[in-house]
Amino acid sequence: MSGTFTIEPRGPFSLALAASHVFGPREPAPVVPVMRLAFCVDGFHELAGVVLREDPAGSVVGKVHGATDVAAVRDQVARIVSLDHDGRGWPAVGERDPLIGRLQARYPGFRPVLHYSPYEAAAWAILAGHRSGRQANTLRRRLGEALGATFDLAGTRLSAFPTPLAILEATSLPVPSIEQDRRLRAVARGALDGLLDPARLRALDPEVARAQVQALPGLGPFYSGLVAIRAVGPTDAASVEEPRLLAALRHYLGAEAPADAAALTRRMDVWRPFRTWAVVLIRRAAYEDGVG
Repeated sequence: MSGTFTIEPRGPFSLALAASHVFGPREPAPVVPVMRLAFCVDGFHELAGVVLREDPAGSVVGKVHGATDVAAVRDQVARIVSLDHDGRGWPAVGERDPLIGRLQARYPGFRPVLHYSPYEAAAWAILAGHRSGRQANTLRRRLGEALGATFDLAGTRLSAFPTPLAILEATSLPVPSIEQDRRLRAVARGALDGLLDPARLRALDPEVARAQVQALPGLGPFYSGLVAIRAVGPTDAASVEEPRLLAALRHYLGAEAPADAAALTRRMDVWRPFRTWAVVLIRRAAYEDGVG
């Protein structure tokens, strides 16, 4: 173990809910909240395993395995579970919008869980092309076991995705096709060139960030949003192109649901400055309700 850190949530937060998030690293909701993470640390020099728990006061305590830069790991974990944002204004969105209020009550302490980094999100997008999420995760684990590092985290073994340099230096990659090998190497080069730096992407307008990320082979409009938004974590950058959002709103709102993208844009104004959080909350509920 390399060290420990503490994060003090600003506003509501549930670690148990984060650990069972359908879009991020997933585990069954535990009786005692614990979340296990394994990832390539921002800067791409180290791999880390992390075990998160909540203390009785509600602080999030992390134990770091492998990586020596505990501060960098802490900052990345905060981003992954959206604790790098002040969420004290989030409940007010539910007061303005009854649907969000109902879902906040259903998921108390909800915050989006992100992909580990833009680098790993881009790599996952390459692995997920024409495959199920389960198949993509299997390929990701295979790459982590072969070229990354595996950590024993509170009784569970998790593999961290390789560094970009490890990808580039490998003679071959354990993936199904030559094209995937080529595209993963392009992602690795893009990461080392700074294209996938999370701070740089967050400083950009989200649409500009999406356009830049699409320079990587294999990343079209949908997956560029996954990288530039769902791995960077702006609170208010929701896109009306979010898959299945209109269908979910029709399910929950019936005739009051927006009919098209223009109406959806107007409907989303009440969610500011947490439009992204509202979209992910609706999508989580819809996923569990079998909508779309």
